[in-house]
Amino acid sequence: MSTVTVCALSDIAPGASKRVMVGPTPVVVVRIDDSVYALHDKCSHADVALSDGEVDYDLKTIECIRHGSRFEIETGRPDTLPATQPVRVFTARVVDGQVVIDDAEQATKDAR
Repeated sequence: MSTVTVCALSDIAPGASKRVMVGPTPVVVVRIDDSVYALHDKCSHADVALSDGEVDYDLKTIECIRHGSRFEIETGRPDTLPATQPVRVFTARVVDGQVVIDDAEQATKDAR
């Protein structure tokens, strides 16, 4: 398993998201308190960046701005239509104040 540091935790406000690149793959990192979650930054219904959408802090979801589908940030599953397919979730964690994606090698393979 490969890891990549993508940003400092302080770069993301609690309840906000940030788009980062893991190799060629766009990833949205969402911060809830001091926990981080990472998903493929592309709605499964349309070619739209989830990082442009709104994070619901309490529900732990991120909303696609195009059609309003919400995705659970822990599982990638959509909880509203029109999206019916999940988005890929990556393992993210905080190490010494830095956000690290653990399955960076797989993200690069997925982008091919």
